Amino acid sequence: MGGTLDPTMDRSVPRSRALSPALQWLAVIVLAGVFVTWLFAPLRTVITPRIPGADGTPVEAAVAKPVNVFLAGTLAAGPGKPSDLPGRWPRFRGPNLDGISTETVPLARAWPNGRPRELWSIGVGEGYAGPVIDKGRIYLMDYDRGLQRDALRCLSLADGAEIWRYSYPMVVKRNHGMTRTVPALAGGLVVAMGPKCHVVGVDAEAGTFRWGLDLVADFGTTVPEWYTGQCPLVDGDIVVLAPGGRDALLMGVDLASGAVKWRTPNPNGWRMTHSSVVPMEFRGARYFLYCASRGVVAVSAKDGAIAWETTAWKINAAMVPTPVLLGEGRVFLTGGYGAGCMLLQFGEDAGKLSAKEVFRQKADVFGATQHSPIWSGQHLYGIRADGRLVCLSAEGKIVWVSGPETNFGDGPLMVADGLILAMDDSAKLTAAELTPAGYKPIASAQLFEGTDAWAPFGLASGRLLARDLTRMVCLQLAK
Repeated sequence: MGGTLDPTMDRSVPRSRALSPALQWLAVIVLAGVFVTWLFAPLRTVITPRIPGADGTPVEAAVAKPVNVFLAGTLAAGPGKPSDLPGRWPRFRGPNLDGISTETVPLARAWPNGRPRELWSIGVGEGYAGPVIDKGRIYLMDYDRGLQRDALRCLSLADGAEIWRYSYPMVVKRNHGMTRTVPALAGGLVVAMGPKCHVVGVDAEAGTFRWGLDLVADFGTTVPEWYTGQCPLVDGDIVVLAPGGRDALLMGVDLASGAVKWRTPNPNGWRMTHSSVVPMEFRGARYFLYCASRGVVAVSAKDGAIAWETTAWKINAAMVPTPVLLGEGRVFLTGGYGAGCMLLQFGEDAGKLSAKEVFRQKADVFGATQHSPIWSGQHLYGIRADGRLVCLSAEGKIVWVSGPETNFGDGPLMVADGLILAMDDSAKLTAAELTPAGYKPIASAQLFEGTDAWAPFGLASGRLLARDLTRMVCLQLAK
């Protein structure tokens, strides 16, 4: 027991128990011998160095240090030359983020020999990343398994030859492919996100590195299952990203430098999904909408402050489609895994942004697992989870459904020149009239024996870029 000593306590040894002087000297000699033996004896204790992970602690936790992969980035020139074709497909879902081509190039209503003319094809790394196109160049976020590097590739629209490749080291294991994002072109840069949430800004013509962000290391992002599917959004001179990390739910970074301009707080710990950010104008204000892991949020385009949020819409398995804007403050949300769909009507309540549910439909009416529907002519067109192409009214009612002979699986769709272009999992392309009058296919062809042909299309100058898991083709669709 601890405490102070009592000075009145008698601590002397009773005489009856005291040792004789001879015995006391003997004890001193014995203790001295033991001490000398211990002092000069060889050290027999084996000290085992602590090996990280040997005690059950994860090795990464013991030795992990942030690594700037961009310091090991390299630029390699290729033999390709840009085409002189003028068409553009500058970002995910096209110029207006709605899946609709703005080109005036008329497309053929009948394909020679029953199939669009294939201009060229190339091999690509496993994945579902879609292309963007500008000034005769194609940009694709790819992965080189042999060298274990994320690779942003610039290809010629003329023949698919590689013009340049910017790459950096990254170990990515196959998990339903690797890549699944679409770059964005703006301000002379191409901005792209890799499978493990590395974002790069690269000179669009020369391929030189300008800036890079590691969302995991810098902002606490958790890489989604099957890797990231989020496509960067460029809004003016700001790149809008949704890290869903401890330090930022959303954030805006300077397009030219990558410097962070604003961050949205993330007090509820909402994580990144496969969905992408969408801008929305409402009553003179601009917002960014995002479907996070536990709900939907709208943040101010000025400073990223949360303007509105709800937990009434979330998908636990995988949130993939982006919100679809129907105009006048209406936002259509859909997803797979039995989620169905929902329409929100935005408004204001006491001067603050608000939203109410207009309708909610079950998955057997409409629920898109992967690709966002297209809003055109006051109707929604999309591929339902059962693989059927569906036309919905603005009230969420089925207008028509493609027949039982059709199954587009998780394939992509787009609208161009009054046509719906849709492709199934095995790379069978179908062109149908864009009309609420019924499902009216006008042409269909097997492009090649494809597998998991899920990547978004790209269309420029009447040339369609389509791909499956390992191959990309360029097709002549113009008349």
